[in-house]
Amino acid sequence: MKEPVSAVVPTELGTENISTLLRKYALPAIIAMTASSLYNMVDSIFIGQGVGALAISGLAVTFPLMNLSTAFGTLVGIGGATMVSVFLGQKNYAAANRVLGNTFTLNVLTGFLFMLVTLLWLEPILRFFGASDATLPYASEYMTIILYGNIVTHLYFGLNGIMRSGGNPRGAMNLTLFTVILNTILDPIFIFVFDLGIRGAAWATVLSQTAAFIIIMVQFSSPARVLRFTRRSFIPDWRIARDSLAIGFGPFLMNSASCVVTMIINQQLYKYFGDLGIGSFGICNRITFFFVMICVGLNQGMQPIAGYNYGARQYSRVKSVYNKTVLLATVVVSLATFISVVFPRQAAGLFTHDEALLTMAAHDLRVMNCLMFIVGFHMITTNLFQCLGMVGKSIFLSLIRQLIYLVPLMYLLPLLMGGEGVWWSIPVSDLLSFITALLMRASLLRKFNTLNDGDEATILGSKL
Repeated sequence: MKEPVSAVVPTELGTENISTLLRKYALPAIIAMTASSLYNMVDSIFIGQGVGALAISGLAVTFPLMNLSTAFGTLVGIGGATMVSVFLGQKNYAAANRVLGNTFTLNVLTGFLFMLVTLLWLEPILRFFGASDATLPYASEYMTIILYGNIVTHLYFGLNGIMRSGGNPRGAMNLTLFTVILNTILDPIFIFVFDLGIRGAAWATVLSQTAAFIIIMVQFSSPARVLRFTRRSFIPDWRIARDSLAIGFGPFLMNSASCVVTMIINQQLYKYFGDLGIGSFGICNRITFFFVMICVGLNQGMQPIAGYNYGARQYSRVKSVYNKTVLLATVVVSLATFISVVFPRQAAGLFTHDEALLTMAAHDLRVMNCLMFIVGFHMITTNLFQCLGMVGKSIFLSLIRQLIYLVPLMYLLPLLMGGEGVWWSIPVSDLLSFITALLMRASLLRKFNTLNDGDEATILGSKL
């Protein structure tokens, strides 16, 4: 049966000016990701101001588990979004719909299994991630509720990414803004009015994402859409699952590495600074996360443009969108460095009035982000390899900053510098990762520059 064509098919990705496209696709994604980071910051601010410093430390203990949950979500979601954009570039709408349905099915499966396993062993997992007797109750209360909503969380973020890659970035942005606004309204109600403490923040998160998920399901169920659910699209297609998981494996490893690294940071900080050190990292991480998520938004804006044009063999447009995205990301992370170095106390003061925690967090933020201005290049370059289907190189770059460089440095530098070495390991690994990405980019562009638009891209050794 021939698929209907409608105005939502993003043929503009192959014809419109790159700067215009990047603005159109990246700006909604940036707003969405900024809103998403604010979503997490709002939770932390209300918890820190309304529950206390130990609650901030308890929340920080959950970061590795949250990263692991995100890893399984991106394993399915990013691969599906990338495949959808490429199939749309090839005008293969039936295949794009099969990917959409299979993304739903895979997210339900991975979300349920993750919830089941982690709930069964939640307390030992949290203790392994750095929870103490003082912080475990806060971490356990928060994560139990979050895990009950894990399937919905996976589905919402996965389908939201496909909506963005499928030519509706504004709709994806509006959904994210909706969840942030609803969460911001519900947080103080549940925490202060209903006196639920940290559990109130978790309930606000789950209910906000559930409402957004219902909206996105209604939209993808509309028969008027080219990209939509059909009965047959939900039938598992193991070829789609294999290809989707292969593409998403790089981001999965990156988020899994974040889980491992955050766990090690928590353990090292507890060893040298106690619960207060973990709380300081919780604050620094939330501030840094805000700028990282803007770069993620840039990546998401770049992804459908690069994927579509790669599928359409318009390589000059792929290079153009990559270069422009790197420039924008560098501006963003440079601002992060400026704020962290010049105004660290003011930034940390948003989360706590506890003087000891505030002083520690201000110092740690300055050290942690002193070389943040080079991180954007690494993030965008990693995404370029993913868009080209060069999974091995994308995985390598995803892992190198966090596991290959950062983890050894976290154990080595404290031997030389004491507890300060835990914090200094972060900017040192940023520098080493930047150099590695620079070398790999040079090697890729030497091959890429030999291609003319319309050529088969076999020279790159990638295939989608």
